[in-house]
Amino acid sequence: MTLQADFDGAAEDVKKLKTRPTDEELKELYGFYKQATVGDINIECPGMLDLKGKAKWEAWNLKKGLSKEDAMNAYISKARAMVEKYGI
Repeated sequence: MTLQADFDGAAEDVKKLKTRPTDEELKELYGFYKQATVGDINIECPGMLDLKGKAKWEAWNLKKGLSKEDAMNAYISKARAMVEKYGI
């Protein structure tokens, strides 16, 4: 399978988890996903009152500089660990 196919499969598996992962796990996964699909962050940081938006922005910003392939591989391994931990 190609890296893109593995990545897409991992993204689908995460949607089917039996239990909702922790916020920290979700933020890390989100950061890898955005870095893999969009690249370096390209939006302004949301305002102080948008707590969810700010948390997502920070998670993505932490992955800045990571190559698309590295972000995909990190996402896949994180997703697989979550599938093992929470089940599908």
